[in-house]
Amino acid sequence: MIQSMTGYGKAEVQLENKKVTVEIRSLNSKNLDINARFPTLYKEKEMEVRKWLSGQLLRGKIDLVIFVETTGEETYTRINKGVVESYLEQLEGIRKEADILSIAMRLPDVLKTEREELDEEEWRKIEGGITEAIKQLNAFRSSEGNELKRDFEHRVAVLEEKLKEVVSIDPERLDAVRTRLDKAIQDLKSDVDENRFEQELIYYLEKLDITEEKVRLNKHLSYFIYSLNEKDSNGKKLGFISQEMGREINTIGSKANFAPMQKVVVEMKDELEKIKEQLLNVL
Repeated sequence: MIQSMTGYGKAEVQLENKKVTVEIRSLNSKNLDINARFPTLYKEKEMEVRKWLSGQLLRGKIDLVIFVETTGEETYTRINKGVVESYLEQLEGIRKEADILSIAMRLPDVLKTEREELDEEEWRKIEGGITEAIKQLNAFRSSEGNELKRDFEHRVAVLEEKLKEVVSIDPERLDAVRTRLDKAIQDLKSDVDENRFEQELIYYLEKLDITEEKVRLNKHLSYFIYSLNEKDSNGKKLGFISQEMGREINTIGSKANFAPMQKVVVEMKDELEKIKEQLLNVL
């Protein structure tokens, strides 16, 4: 079944002193393009996660963001007591009546941040959050894919009806071409070898014959629907089929030489263009 490249997934992981939120967004793209934003603590896991995402999401412009919110009282910022005491001693001799503690706390190197070490058990829980976000993203993509599938089925059905119109118009078109050529000969008011005229007419009508194009277009339409229902989503394959459909429709149009048929061909091109636009968003 087809999937859309557009999607969104979110998961929250509650740890002992923090809450980690994972968000994944996906937009359409010809290839896989991953943009990841990690907190410094988890930066070392970025390449591992990128490789993981490439195996799960296949194609699209992917934005992965991990937010960390501290929920406990623990902090990794500490007061550098030695530096503060040194500042206080120096300030005492300058101005005793001033609020020297307030001044000292604003001076350089008073606060120091201790580096937090990555906890592997904690990371395994975050991995679970990433997995859940991917699951939600894929569910979103599948839901969007079902909508696209219904739209494709409708438009292919329209093309099939238009092709039936082309088939029904074809005999009238050939008669009109024959009549037009015959009238042109009559207007020349010259003697014509009837046998030679028939041979030339047959040759000309064969050049305008669209039997092969009708058969191939019908097969392409059937194959498009078959591919929609395959197990894996393959937007590129559907794109190739739509190109072949367009080739046959264009050939029919170039051979038509008959206004009613050309009108139907224009309508077919319009429907096919809508299919191609939607295919840009198929995984």
